[in-house]
Amino acid sequence: MDFDLVPPTGVGPLRIGMGRHAANTVLDSLRDLSAASESDRPGQHIFRPGGLMINIHCVRDMLEAIELGRPSSQTDRVLFQGVDVLALPACEVVRRVGEFTSIEEDPDDDASFIAPDSLLSFWRPFAAGEEPEEEQGHYFSSVLLARPGYYDTPAQAAERLQQSP
Repeated sequence: MDFDLVPPTGVGPLRIGMGRHAANTVLDSLRDLSAASESDRPGQHIFRPGGLMINIHCVRDMLEAIELGRPSSQTDRVLFQGVDVLALPACEVVRRVGEFTSIEEDPDDDASFIAPDSLLSFWRPFAAGEEPEEEQGHYFSSVLLARPGYYDTPAQAAERLQQSP
């Protein structure tokens, strides 16, 4: 199954801003009941048969962010503008995503990248060289799509509130 990242709207049927109950229902619908994982946590995350993890973050009964973790097989793909962000080498993902939106190294973690205009965040445990043998550092382990303002500092949040009509 393909999961298209569509910032700031959502991922597949999961929509940023939907209520917690609706998000839980959608998350549950993405489970494969014939191959349910013992690691599934209703209302938090599921693991699909190919290893793809889908995690939802709700605050004040509203879906604020969706995180997808790297699958162990190509049964499921996570795409942004046609780029398979968890299957391609991280350096290639950064280059190709950069063709559509700005993407920069996270100032607090040189293994992670943020596309602030698209509200996307890409994470891996460490930055590897160009050696694919170091798979955990060579590929992104997860991608997070968030609501506008998710990454704001308290000062930025206050400024955003002042600018709201």
